[in-house]
Amino acid sequence: MTEPASRGLALEAFADLDHERTKRRGYPEAIYCPGKTPEQLGMIAAAVRDQPHVTLFTRANKDHAAAILAELPGAFHDQEADLLAWPAKPPDATGGLVVVLAAGTSDLPVAKEAQLTACYLGRPTELVVDVGVAGLHRVLGRLDLLRQARVVVVAAGMDGALPSVVAGLIAAPVVALPTSVGYGAAFDGLAALLAMLNACAPGVAVVNIDNGYGAGHLAAQIAAP
Repeated sequence: MTEPASRGLALEAFADLDHERTKRRGYPEAIYCPGKTPEQLGMIAAAVRDQPHVTLFTRANKDHAAAILAELPGAFHDQEADLLAWPAKPPDATGGLVVVLAAGTSDLPVAKEAQLTACYLGRPTELVVDVGVAGLHRVLGRLDLLRQARVVVVAAGMDGALPSVVAGLIAAPVVALPTSVGYGAAFDGLAALLAMLNACAPGVAVVNIDNGYGAGHLAAQIAAP
């Protein structure tokens, strides 16, 4: 079992947590885990334990998660999305529906990061999986749901074509989320990113490669009540 983080290190030596961000912006700060040690994350987790707002820990590897859970044993943890949330129960959902599409199963970790981010920022969400353009009947079969959405997040790698297709079918804005999925010429998501930036359908906003948190946050803002 992982022991709670050592108190020999002062939090102020490596972090200045923005507890007022919710008042200032309407949404809380999230903790990006890569580049932080398990000890640092354990201390951050202890510091947010009694805060009234939701705290998300994104891109948490196994050691990161163990240190966070040692301090926040009841925290929500999705190992596929590498995301933890405290408190574990999301806030009551308000605002418009956020639908998140994963073009393929390989896009699912990033899509789930987007969906869970929007959920923990207080929006009703739906996750739809494996609806890529190689079988257009799959996304066409979800049109009733897509047309109920206030905003749709579309996670896709390889050729990155799905956001443009979806944007041509619905009235809601689309947040295009390129993933680093694909063979060599996909260039770790660069091909999908450029395809999405060049989408011929209007109403498409594009976030950075694999940035599920950013996509979910933007969707939550668009769908706010």
